[in-house]
Formats: sequence, structure tokens, C-alpha cells
Amino acid sequence: MNNDIFQERKNKTLDTHRKVALEKRHSKGYRTARENLNALVDADSFIEYGQLAVAAQRNRREIKDLIENTPADGILTGLATVNSQDFPNSNTQTAIVVNDYSVLAGTQGFFHHQKLDRILEVAEVRKLPIVMYTEGGGGRPGDTDVTTQIAGLNITSFAAWAGLSGIVPRIAVANGYCFAGNAALFGCADIRIATKKSWIGMAGPAMIEGGGLGTFKPTEIGPIDVHSTNGVVHIVAEDEQDATHLAKKILAYFQGSVGQWKSPSQKDIAKLLPEDRRFVYDVRKIINTLADQDSFTELQQRYGSGIINGFIRIEGKPFGIICNDCKILGGAIDAEAASKTANFLKLCNDFSLPIVSLCDTPGFMVGPESETQAAVIKTSELFIAGAKLSVPLVTIFLRKAYGLGAMAMAGGSFVRPIYSASWPTGEFGGMGLEGAVRLGFKKELAAIEDDDKRQKLFDELLAQSYTKGQAIEAAAYLEIDAVILPSDTRQIILKAIG
Repeated sequence: MNNDIFQERKNKTLDTHRKVALEKRHSKGYRTARENLNALVDADSFIEYGQLAVAAQRNRREIKDLIENTPADGILTGLATVNSQDFPNSNTQTAIVVNDYSVLAGTQGFFHHQKLDRILEVAEVRKLPIVMYTEGGGGRPGDTDVTTQIAGLNITSFAAWAGLSGIVPRIAVANGYCFAGNAALFGCADIRIATKKSWIGMAGPAMIEGGGLGTFKPTEIGPIDVHSTNGVVHIVAEDEQDATHLAKKILAYFQGSVGQWKSPSQKDIAKLLPEDRRFVYDVRKIINTLADQDSFTELQQRYGSGIINGFIRIEGKPFGIICNDCKILGGAIDAEAASKTANFLKLCNDFSLPIVSLCDTPGFMVGPESETQAAVIKTSELFIAGAKLSVPLVTIFLRKAYGLGAMAMAGGSFVRPIYSASWPTGEFGGMGLEGAVRLGFKKELAAIEDDDKRQKLFDELLAQSYTKGQAIEAAAYLEIDAVILPSDTRQIILKAIG
């Protein structure tokens, strides 16, 4: 009899016994919490913590009601393996947290927090990565069984989650409404994935209205168009299925090397650079050619777009990659791009991912407008992050390598990388060649009244500067380690890191 009661109680937490909640989720085009869980983890690998919990509301609701309507107190927690088919000889154990919006709008109650704290403690002790689905409405005021607190602010969940920064990789997935405490959890994660139907904000409509700040629909608060451009979201997913696939792909970079990979042909990679040094090009084609097929995952594409950040694999080995995009500000590094990249370098360093830097920059973005963005501080973050690197850094100079910006792309100095090499198209200087000629020969140029003659002298001086600053000259003076054939880049990166 006791076994029957236990099994019945356990079954009430499953989708098969929650048909109304399941149909409501499906009517919105969403998955249930357990559907997301099952799609994420390896089959039959999940062990659940606190499955029989219910909301702490026994003195205001019948226990039968709580069992039926507040299963697991709105949060699924446990351990499972993820991607074990790709890493059969590695530890793929992962801590899993899935907030369940079908239970009291995914709000965080007393036992909910206890369950979260418990799994975070296990993850810290065992040094396990964590994947968390953060959909939910924040704090829950209705847990009346709790009589030993006033404001309920003496909880440890947020500090525990934030405290895992740099200790274990933390991936967050947002879908639907993610407000208040749930948004705080999302924002603390190392990698933040959100679906196109996501709204993320530090308060929901009720709290905003209660604070006298106006009345808003939930869909007016933190839509994905806002958060994909302000840096809050690293990757925008189509839906929960895509988001779960991306979470597994991102987690895999931290799990190690894969044995199966395909390499694009390297023979014509040099042709991806235009012959005219003044023309722009699609540097993502170079990244995707250097990287194993389908291995490049870009982060924060619409934020700080002057530098591309992401993960790649080369012969199955995971790397972080940073790369200037000459289509944005001519490749100049602005405050947003610098700060974004500094955070990314720290992430790679925390979890032992070697880094490839592809440099093509005229330097840091300058001018009065740039200074309004706190450029002095934010660009300097790149130097701090570079100075702290303990993982191997390989810098490949594709074309322009000018001034402080180029130094920052090399970890703060051209001797900072374990190997710094240039394609034959590389060009080096303390500042952009055109600007250096105009500044260095200002008097000579100003002394020529004839426009054509002045332009002729400028062109001659520019050609001289370009010749002096070519990659082969920089290598001859040992400012860089080598000039390499573009087609050899993949192998040289692998040889450099050993």
C-alpha cells in the first residue's frame, strides 16, 4: 500500500498526470519543464532532487490541492549526463535546474529556494557545470507556512549562484517571461541563451506598477530585440528546441575534445582577403574556414560588433576565438567591443580554453563621442584581461595591426601570445598609416599649394610607410614571431599550443 501511495504521489509530478498544464504550454508553442529536461539530458541518466516537494502553503490550501497544482514546488533539480555520446571517456555529469512556469508562474518559493541551494552546493562540491532554464515570475509572496522571516531576504540562492562564477561553467536558457529573481539568475550566468519569444526584466508588470512607474504589458518589458543588442543575451534561439540544442553545443566546448571532425579545405583561404587593402571583407568566412566544419558558435553578435567573440574547434579541440570585423567601424575597437571581449577572455581563462585572436584593426576607436562611452576604462579592460591569461593565446595578424588596439588583440603586447604570426598581407604601425603620414609630415604636405602635387607626395610617403610596415619587415625586426602562409594557419595554431 505504501508503495502505491508513493508511486501515485510521484506520478502526479509528471506530464502524463498534468494534462491541463501540458495543453496550456503547448497552446503557446512552448514545452513543459520536463520536456525541456528530457531533451537536454542523456536518456535515463537523470536523478532528481526534491521531486515530492510542494509549495509552503499548507496552512492556506489543502495538501491534495498542493500536490495536484504545485508539484516539485515549481523547480526541477538533479544530476544527469549530457553529450555522453560525444565524450564517452569523459565525465559529462551536469547539474540541471529547470524552473517550471506551469507551477505558480515559475515563482520562487521557500522549498523552491531550498532545492536550488541544494543542487548548487552539489555542483560546487563536485565541480559540475550547470544548465538552468530560468523562465519564471520572480519571488513568491504566498508561502504562508514560513513564519520565521519578515521580508524573506535571508536566502542564499543568488549569492550561491553568483559565487560559482569562474568555478564551474553556468549556462542559462530563457523563454517566455523571465522577471525579477529569475532574471537575476539569468543575468549571472556565464552564457545566456534566450528564445525569440523571451521577455527578460528585473521586474514584472505588477512590481513596476506598484512602484508607481506605469502600467505595462509583460511583452513590453525586456523583449529580445532589446536584449540581443545591449549584450544581455549571448545567443538568440528560435525556440526552446533550438535553445536546448545550443545549450548542449555550448556545454560541449567545456567538456573537451571530440574525436569526429571535418576540416574545410585550406587551399584558398588567402583569397578570402581582397587584393586591395582598403576593401572590407567577410571575416566570418575566414573563421569558418579555419575552424572545423559547423563548429563556430558566435556570442553577442549584435553587441560590441567590432569584435567577434565565439567558440570554435580545430581538429576537435575547443578554442575561444576573438576577431576584428572590418565591416564595423573599419575594425576599430570601441568601448562595447572591448568590454565584451575582456569578459570573454576571462571566461575562456577560467575554464582553460586556449584562445585564437585574428587581428585586423586600425586601433581603438577615438574621438569625443567615443569618450562618452567610458572608452578609457572599457578599452583598458582588454589589457587587464590579457595580462591575467594563463591559457595559451595565439595571435594571427590578417591585415592591419596598428597601435594600442593591435596590442590589446595580442593580450597587451606582441610578445604576450605563445605565438604571434602574420599572413603576408599584415601591416604594422604605431597608428594607421594614413594618419601617421598626415601627422608626421604635416608641415611638408602643408607647404605644397598644388593639390595634385600634395596628393602625389602623400601617396609616395604612404607607400614608403607601407613598405616599412609590412609583415616581413616586422618579422625581420622580431616584433612578431613569424610570417606564415594562410593555408598553414590551422596547423600552426595546433603546433603552437602543443
